[in-house]
Amino acid sequence: MSVLGFEHVGIQVENIERSITFYKDVVGLELLDQFLHTDGKMKLAFLGVGGNIIVELIEGYNPNLPDEGKVHHIAFQVDNIEKERDRLRAANVEWIFEEITELPNGAKYIFFRGPEKEWIEFFER
Repeated sequence: MSVLGFEHVGIQVENIERSITFYKDVVGLELLDQFLHTDGKMKLAFLGVGGNIIVELIEGYNPNLPDEGKVHHIAFQVDNIEKERDRLRAANVEWIFEEITELPNGAKYIFFRGPEKEWIEFFER
């Protein structure tokens, strides 16, 4: 058995429409699919890039988990971390680590919060 690649990260949310708007308008993903789960209670939305799902939003499962209980963080690759930080500042995101951290291998990252207080990382190689 081998891993084929990244599939998606599931994030439990309190308000799926608010989260869809955030992941589309601030993060820059496309809404690929949205529907009611077969249990008739949970709402699901799938967002991604180029038709590939990256994030699954789940409303109605357990929105009362602590911030870190939803997902620790989700990382998105970007090509210009400085430009993205400026764009995120203009979007008035809540910062976790606004200062760009550069790793020994030259990769750079920043962390900010999504609408459900989840941690989001922008990562540049």
